[in-house]
Amino acid sequence: MKNTIKFMIFFIAIFASLFMIPNISHAETPVTDEESLLSAIESDDYVTLQNNITVTKPIVVAKEITIDGNGYTVTGSSDWTSTSGNQTMFTAQFSNAKLTLKDINLQNGPKYGVQSYDGATVILNNVSITGFRYGGVLVNGGKVEVIDLHLGYNGTGNNNGIEIDKGASATNNPTLVMNGVLTTDTNENVVRVAENGHLTEFTVTNTSTTTNKVILAGETIALVNSNNEIISETTVPEKATANADTQNAIITLVAKEETTKVIVDLGQTITEEFLKSHIDLEENEQIDGFFTDAQYESAFNFSDPINADTSIYAKISVVENEPEPEEDNNTVIEEPETEEKDETPKTGVQSYLGLSVILAVLSIGAMIFLKKKM
Repeated sequence: MKNTIKFMIFFIAIFASLFMIPNISHAETPVTDEESLLSAIESDDYVTLQNNITVTKPIVVAKEITIDGNGYTVTGSSDWTSTSGNQTMFTAQFSNAKLTLKDINLQNGPKYGVQSYDGATVILNNVSITGFRYGGVLVNGGKVEVIDLHLGYNGTGNNNGIEIDKGASATNNPTLVMNGVLTTDTNENVVRVAENGHLTEFTVTNTSTTTNKVILAGETIALVNSNNEIISETTVPEKATANADTQNAIITLVAKEETTKVIVDLGQTITEEFLKSHIDLEENEQIDGFFTDAQYESAFNFSDPINADTSIYAKISVVENEPEPEEDNNTVIEEPETEEKDETPKTGVQSYLGLSVILAVLSIGAMIFLKKKM
């Protein structure tokens, strides 16, 4: 028994000591400038920035690594020295590479902020990307997972947020996974499929808990909000075949002078309540019906499934409030009737008369009783 207790105490002590040992699984190199950043990427699998850093050339990783920005910013230098074809700030390349960027800001560069190339994986978690000449993110035959990403303006002329593409030398098809939140400073070309002739197939998936989804509907690729309303949309090139987890259609809902585009599953039916949830009414407005034409002549049939992109028009009217009746100041207000009070003085004569009668009856009864006794 004593040996068992000793063994248990020893086991508990060893188990507790494991929790008391500091986490030394990541032997971190102090990172305060470009040279120490490159050195840490080469030697470590977890890198934490300890300062804002300016880089002068692209950074390529071909292994599994996490770069924790610790809230700091990596900026592309105006004296960018690299002359190679790849001018992206951070690139994960080939199937063995998995680059996780977290709590980091990327800004300014001659091409893209980050790319996943030919089978590599890039995970973006609390990352901000802005000011890159070609675009923010390039899914170049690799896989990009968005957990928390903010896109500023990237591109020249037109914005180019996330570009899905496949380079001439890439052997894998690109995949975009939405698994959280994507915000952007502009709604133009937030997600775009490239037209370069090499891209023939790509995949888009959305996790069940993601806030923003990237949806494919016909020839459209769209970013939607948590209410499935389209934030940004672009056209998919004819040569590119899209693989998606759902087949969708776009409802273009026109109410007053506002147009809202909503994504629904292909083949589903919708309800009036569903459409009303996407319309903001003033207090004095009401919806008189939903129609398939702008002249409100043909009512929309809610029993028909949505099998293609559909436009629906909401007829809205203003409700006139009925005025309250005005008071007539000349109306004579009648006083309520009250019962007349008996003003006759209470003398007590009636009370005395009744008492006298009673006493007389009692006296006569007593006399008759006594006479019979005698």
